[in-house]
Parts: sequence; structure tokens; C-alpha cells
Amino acid sequence: MKKQKFLEKFLVAFFILVIFKVIAIFAQMSQTEMVNVTETVFKFIFFAAIAVVAIVFLQNQEKDPQAKTKNIYSGGGGAAIDTSLFDKLKNIYEDIARKHIEDNEYKKAAIVYMNLLKDNYRAAATLEEGGFYNEAAIVFLRKVQSKVDAANCYVKAKQYDKAITLYKELQQKEKVGDLYKEINDIENAFIFYKMVVDDYIQSHQIVKGSLIYRNKMGKPSEAQETLLQGWKENKEALNCLNNYFANIPEIGKLENEIKDLYGNMPPEKKLIYLEAMKTEFKKDQRLQNSTRNIAYDIIAENISGRSEIVNDLKHFNPNDEVILKDISRYKTGRNKMFRN
Repeated sequence: MKKQKFLEKFLVAFFILVIFKVIAIFAQMSQTEMVNVTETVFKFIFFAAIAVVAIVFLQNQEKDPQAKTKNIYSGGGGAAIDTSLFDKLKNIYEDIARKHIEDNEYKKAAIVYMNLLKDNYRAAATLEEGGFYNEAAIVFLRKVQSKVDAANCYVKAKQYDKAITLYKELQQKEKVGDLYKEINDIENAFIFYKMVVDDYIQSHQIVKGSLIYRNKMGKPSEAQETLLQGWKENKEALNCLNNYFANIPEIGKLENEIKDLYGNMPPEKKLIYLEAMKTEFKKDQRLQNSTRNIAYDIIAENISGRSEIVNDLKHFNPNDEVILKDISRYKTGRNKMFRN
């Protein structure tokens, strides 16, 4: 019994010595090369682990001499050391890493995460948090195999060439264009932006393609042409049309464009145009007569086949009680006709 208590006390003392030894090893980092310190850490951990196994073995023997095999070896013969010991050791390392971070010693914390806790992602994230972006990128790339995180770190480090290489491998063309633009390589930036536009158009995301032209390439006329083409080809037709009109700030020019487009309008597109007119009617009072007249024309043309279209009159006469009553009478009369 006394021997058992002695072993327990010895184990506690041993762990305390482990803590002091680990702290002492990491304290050397300011004076010793990291490679030498890392080698020292691994050697210490190896011999400490052997000592822990021996102590646990003796404890289990003292508790139950017959349980030697049962407690130390499990089914297939693999060692089953009390996991609480490793949990304690892990918590010690976590505390050490946390203390290093509190002291702004991010590199030391990263070494604990990588070499002692075997958590490469936290090691890289800790380096990034501390502003060691190049080192973080290397860990993300080599240990975590995350090109995205590595590229982001290279951007923060202003290592744009390395970031561009990774983003090209990731097929993030817009990001490549942004970085080329950042280093004033406009020619290459536009090459990759145009690839992005082509990809958007191919997938019928015309508005997004127009935004690349307008916001990234500074080409508003190409943006308008793209939107107009989307409208004509029925690719995001209404969205393209609304954005096309929204990009014309001068009211007189906008009104003329609304009239010109309607003048060449095929019949099958007029109902979509009617929806666009609802938006333009609200935009400015100077547009109300033109948009209302176009709406009346489209409604009159389609009312025989789509009686519900009469409800759209109220969008162009929001304060006209007479129109609202006329709509109600029309619907009532039509319902009576169908009932008879």
C-alpha cells in the first residue's frame, strides 16, 4: 500500500518535472536554432513516454498483480495505457500554447501545436494570427494541403506571384485577375477577367458577366452590350433589361432607349417588357407617360387571351380610383359572362 502511494506521488512529481522541462526547452528558442530545439523536444518526449509507461505498469501491478496483462495489453496485443495520462499531457501542451499566444509568441505556440499536439491547421492558423504569413502559407501548403489558405496568406504577405500561381491551380480566375491588377499588370488582368466573363455568359449568368466588364475592367459600353445581348437571347431576360435601364442615368436618354427598344419588340417578349415598365414607371415622374402608354398598348394587345392582365393597369395608375373601379367592373362582367 505504501509502495502504491509512493508511485502515485512519484507520478505527480514526474509530471511537474515534465512541465518545467518543456518550459525550459521552449525558453531556449530565443537563443538556439529551432531545429536543435525541436530535436531536443522529441528526445525528451520519447524518454518521458517510456518513463510514463514504466510508472503506469508498476501502478497496475501493485493494484492487481493478476491484472498485469489485462490492463497493459488489450485484445490484439496493443498497449492500452490509461488515456487520462495522455489527456493530462495534452492539456499541459494546450496551456503552454495558450500562454505563448498570450505573450505574443506565436511561433512558439505554432511549434507546440505542430510537434506536440500534431495539429497542423492550428499551427498554421496561429502563425497567420501572429502575422507570420509566409510561414503560415508554407504550413498550410505542405502540412494541411490547403492551397486556398496558403494563397490567402501569400496575399497578406504581398507575395503576389506565389498567390497567383496557387489561384491559377485552383482555377480562381477572377482572383488571379484581381492580383494582376494589384501589381499593375493590366494586360494579364484583363485576360483573366475576360475568361470570367466568358464563363458567366456560357452559364447564362449574364448580369454577373456585365458586372465584371463594368466594375473590374472599367468597360461600361461592353457591359451594356452584354446585357442587351442577354435580353435579346432570353438569357436572364428581365434581369438584364432592368440592369440595362439602371445603367442609363440621364432620364431623357433613358426614355428614348425605352421607346426605341419597344419599337422593335417581337410580340413574344412584350409581356416581359411590361414587367420592366413597372419598374421604370416608379423611377422618375418624367418617365410615367411613356411607360404608361407602352403598358396600355401591351395590355390591350393581350387582354383577349389573358384577361388577368387587366390587373396590371393599377401599377400605372396607383392613385386613380376610377381605373380601379373599371378593373373591378370588367372582372365582374367577365365572370358573369362565363357563368351564363
